[in-house]
Amino acid sequence: MSLQRIGVIGAGQMGAGIAQVAAQAGIAVVMHDITPELCKRGVDSIARNLDRMVERGRFKPEERDRVIRRVETTTRLEDLAGLGFVIEAVIENEDAKIALLQKLDKICPPETIFASNTSSISITKMGARTSRAGRVIGMHFMNPVPAMKLVEIIRGLATSDATFQQTRSLAEQLGKTTMTAQDFPGFIVNRVLLPMINEAIYTMYEGVGGVTDIDIAMKLGTNQPMGPLELADLIGLDTCLAIMEVMHRVLGDDKYRACPLLKKYVDAGYLGRKSGRGFYVYDEKGTLIPPPR
Repeated sequence: MSLQRIGVIGAGQMGAGIAQVAAQAGIAVVMHDITPELCKRGVDSIARNLDRMVERGRFKPEERDRVIRRVETTTRLEDLAGLGFVIEAVIENEDAKIALLQKLDKICPPETIFASNTSSISITKMGARTSRAGRVIGMHFMNPVPAMKLVEIIRGLATSDATFQQTRSLAEQLGKTTMTAQDFPGFIVNRVLLPMINEAIYTMYEGVGGVTDIDIAMKLGTNQPMGPLELADLIGLDTCLAIMEVMHRVLGDDKYRACPLLKKYVDAGYLGRKSGRGFYVYDEKGTLIPPPR
């Protein structure tokens, strides 16, 4: 069954990207964030992405305008009450996500599906803290959402077959390819990806190579389109740290221990592209400023 209207909570990098691909697919979106300024920032991000598509001849200006008009913003969770499918894309923090789902649980009708864009947190645990565990599911989009084809779908222990089928159908409606992961920390993508990024940070921390040396080595030596440190900046170093800490805490294996340098960067506010500085430096538009050679 095709959905005509969905909710997206969080107007940041991931939430705005999800709202954009939904609007491009002809779906009306109610995008929520806590302040009008954050909502506007999300819409502005979508507009910039669409402007680039117009410049490249992939979109006509009138198509861009239609997509933008499909995105409605709100700071009131109550405005999501009439929707049948809500995707949360807030900070990667278990307590924050559970608190949000519990608020939504009181607002939305029992049949509404709650999909979490979490990178690592237990879907089973989040679902169990609501009154609708069968209608809670993981829907992990890759970053940047408009460019990446994959959506990782994660079933909690109680997630129903109907919820799984409707979630997969929505992902396909958005033009995405899906795969299913079991509900373990990091799921599949980040279970493999984040330890690699963490090891690249250790390689820098221990003086084996500099930032550009490590990224060039991995791009040209293993045919990756982006080096692990540049990718960490794109994901957000705070998100990388949060995922590593979840895997380390739940799985109890020191191979998932976050590098001290990653913690230091996050403490300093060096979060990557979104803060203008991570392992690289970025301008106000998020464009990488090449380091001197």
